[in-house]
Amino acid sequence: MKAPILALLLTCSPLLAMADTASEQQSIQQLMRHNFERPDAPLDVGPVTVEGDHAVAGWLQDQRGGRALLRKGPHGWRVVLCAGDSLLDPATLRSAGLGEQDAARLSQAVRQAESEQPTERVKQFALFQGVVKVDKDAAHGNH
Repeated sequence: MKAPILALLLTCSPLLAMADTASEQQSIQQLMRHNFERPDAPLDVGPVTVEGDHAVAGWLQDQRGGRALLRKGPHGWRVVLCAGDSLLDPATLRSAGLGEQDAARLSQAVRQAESEQPTERVKQFALFQGVVKVDKDAAHGNH
């Protein structure tokens, strides 16, 4: 009797993980819209790439665009910083507090997600110049 239940759980695990990721992506989209959208300038968020307690979300608003690095803490997701192409670089992610392997994994996942987007959309993410820290405590964890 335990074997069929175990087989069912193993079969459903990837589906549950995908559902959890979709839920996290929606939470991030809602957070970013709540914080940055204006009545005269809707915010288009996506793709959202979630790896553990970190995520990178591409965004467009008016003729501008960029990427946001987010961290999940005890109170949910927070935007850590906004940047352009530098958020594709694992070194930038490491400087924001990610470990070496996590930074490499997130960078690769973002590149993969963006490869499935229209080229013009991805070009707009590069329009953001520099790195702007949004959450002053983010580099020190969620204290």
